[in-house]
Amino acid sequence: MSEKKIIISPSLLSCDFARLKDEVEAVEKAGADWLHVDVMDGHFVNNLTIGPPIVAAIKKYSTVPLDVHLMISEPLRYVERFVEAGSDILTFHIEADFNPGGVIDMINKAAARLNRHVDVGISLNPDTPAHTLHEVIGLVDMVLVMTVYPGFGGQSFIERAIDKITDVISLSPEVDIQVDGGITPENIHVPALKGASAFVAGTAVFKSPDYATAIAALRRNAKKSYRGGFAG
Repeated sequence: MSEKKIIISPSLLSCDFARLKDEVEAVEKAGADWLHVDVMDGHFVNNLTIGPPIVAAIKKYSTVPLDVHLMISEPLRYVERFVEAGSDILTFHIEADFNPGGVIDMINKAAARLNRHVDVGISLNPDTPAHTLHEVIGLVDMVLVMTVYPGFGGQSFIERAIDKITDVISLSPEVDIQVDGGITPENIHVPALKGASAFVAGTAVFKSPDYATAIAALRRNAKKSYRGGFAG
């Protein structure tokens, strides 16, 4: 497995939405590599969050890539709008669509039309096995392994869910692997040891009194344990 940079992507789901611009600027200044934006439709998951207009608003004042995670039932209907809104990484769930290849193609076509590059991610819920990605893993840039059941922030880390990281690597040794759900400085070493190099952290960052200290601790502990010996 090639060496990869450690990516910390704070989840805005845990920030103070009344101060969204200030929170984005603060967490970027604190060292965030990406900003994780959770999109929920109240159908695929039992929660309702933001849509393309808010993503577009965040894009206007963010300086790091927008890592947009679609937890929605019909991604094919909406991915074009999220590309247009400014998503830099756009991830959808394998469980949400019987035609994942069509979703990937739609993202790529929308990005090409706008003369932009958008990385494509595909996500696995805790109980979804890696082999479900067999036909499409060669078409995506990143696999997002959920270590909580999607829908709400602040849940506890499900350690057994990371076992599938090894299976994902077997399918595609070069694909980037992101982990989302209950990640803290105390447990980030667990998925890092398996080979994950990108980490979503909401509560661990935004409920910390010092965002920079929290992000630095996450990065430091992931680097120490990353499979492959070192990640930049």
